[in-house]
Amino acid sequence: MIIVSDTSPLINLAAVGQLDLLRQLYDRVIIPQAIYDEIVIAGAGQPGAAEVKTASWIETRRVQNQALADVLKLELDRGEAEAVALALELKADLLLIDERKGRAIATRLGLVYIGLLGALVEAKRCGLIPAVKPIVDNLIAKAGFWINVDLYQRVLQSVAE
Repeated sequence: MIIVSDTSPLINLAAVGQLDLLRQLYDRVIIPQAIYDEIVIAGAGQPGAAEVKTASWIETRRVQNQALADVLKLELDRGEAEAVALALELKADLLLIDERKGRAIATRLGLVYIGLLGALVEAKRCGLIPAVKPIVDNLIAKAGFWINVDLYQRVLQSVAE
């Protein structure tokens, strides 16, 4: 299975000590160079920087179709644009992305995506975590993760919490 990730799922999970959930769910996650640069270089000392730099299960790749990435940068930031472009290049099974605009473009381009909350739901369904609520509450409190009340309720209801 080929999984490509944007920045936010990685740094938010790292901020609450749950980054390894992605390894448990997907074995390997691929990120474009822009995401690596954003997390490890620009974000040195921040949540996720050391983990992304040293995790053997996170692989960094350069986008080959730079023209596509440049077109996507007209609507997305560099990291999101490269994540979408790389997912297309690799014919990824799944793109991990939270941003609304990035998801809309991914859909338009025929990519299947999941966000951080969807990954947590999947982790609970696979028995990797006992509950979603404590992690989401921790994301809100420690990582500044924003979620509207309706979505919060729907996510918790979907896992019977």
